[in-house]
Amino acid sequence: MDFDDPGFRELIDALHDGLYITDASGITLKVNRAYERLTGLRSEDVVGQHMQALVEQGVISQSVSLRVLKEGKALSMMQSVSQGKRLLVSGTPICAADGSVRYVLSTVRDMTELLRIKHERDELQYLKQLRSSTAQLHAGQRDDLLDASPVANHPVSARVFAQARQVAASDVKVLLQGETGVGKTLIAQYIHKTSPRAAQPFLALNCGALPENLIEAELFGYVAGAFTGAGSKGKRGLLELAHQGTVFLDEIGDLPLVLQVKLLKVIEESRFIPVGGLEVKEVDVRIITATHHDLRRMVSEGRFRADLYYRLNVVPIHIPALRERPEEVQPLLDFYLAEFNQRYQRELEWGLEALDVLTEYAWPGNIRELINLVERLVVTCSGATVGLFDLPEDMRNSRAEGDGESQLPLRKQVENLERRLIRKALLRHKTTREAAKVLGVSQATLVQKMQRWERSD
Repeated sequence: MDFDDPGFRELIDALHDGLYITDASGITLKVNRAYERLTGLRSEDVVGQHMQALVEQGVISQSVSLRVLKEGKALSMMQSVSQGKRLLVSGTPICAADGSVRYVLSTVRDMTELLRIKHERDELQYLKQLRSSTAQLHAGQRDDLLDASPVANHPVSARVFAQARQVAASDVKVLLQGETGVGKTLIAQYIHKTSPRAAQPFLALNCGALPENLIEAELFGYVAGAFTGAGSKGKRGLLELAHQGTVFLDEIGDLPLVLQVKLLKVIEESRFIPVGGLEVKEVDVRIITATHHDLRRMVSEGRFRADLYYRLNVVPIHIPALRERPEEVQPLLDFYLAEFNQRYQRELEWGLEALDVLTEYAWPGNIRELINLVERLVVTCSGATVGLFDLPEDMRNSRAEGDGESQLPLRKQVENLERRLIRKALLRHKTTREAAKVLGVSQATLVQKMQRWERSD
């Protein structure tokens, strides 16, 4: 193939999408003008260069050509270039008669504008939900909810906070359920803060963080000489120190069976005996518990007392995992970025491509993982903007690995993205006129696309 033929050059330069051609070794042979326009890279910057060298130099984030050469089949992936643009690249192998790959032909489309529209749409929707949720709250509740959490007025979290506030007025037992890191401690603190006990102590104990004897000593206290290493004057336990206040027992499922008996006695009789003591102490304390375990299953397996379970599980409150409330991710990211910016005297902002990855990430560690990551980024980022390459590698790759569309042609992937965006916009804004306005297209264009998809389905 003669890549220097004027007719061939004229043909590829007429394409609106970028075109990138490599040989079977991964050496760049040709790019068109659209590629130069989309990436800001000149032909002389890449022609003759091996794709691996361009990745190592940071010119591109990853190479679809190398993957096509390795796997021998067409595929697509998201790619970032050093200028900050986000590109959808689809590579296709051009094979010889014997089936060997001769060239890789890659088409390139700029996704930055689509991502910008997506984020503007999501932000608009979030603001609408925020106003709607706030209007539904009682006037006396609103300020407290807004102070409690950056997402307290979002529909999912608002329901949790509203339920927590409802039970706060009484001493009813509350069992907070949810994965590690979803914010169970925050909800427990909120219940205490909005209860009649708010002026009294709130003390917390993680039942899974200490061995059995130390948990007992921390919770019930001990008298002088109760055990080897005990203080000469003894020590008051959390139950006594929190008199008229609240004790929060996190990871209650890890509480040893022998201590479950003692805790049950406190709940039933409001009194206990310190470790090594003889004197009964009476206490007025509210107990809130939390767990990520299935306590009902633990009861059936004999690992948790049924009588204690039913005492604690009077009002269960389930806190959804962060992946179940993805619309809250960006408000949380913005909130903690501002907080850590202030703490470390930075002025970082989110880059569009980084923000897109973060809002689509599954967050297995939930809010705790999010907070830790934001602090890490604020401390380690050298620039003024958090970019894609500032994120951990496994996070950058998580979406590409889970992308079930990666084997589809470029045109089909773009069409599927458009369909998803339009479908979501119609669900939220009800009319084609409003949806088209939010997506930044004409109503006629939106309707034509819908009609074309309807005919093809």
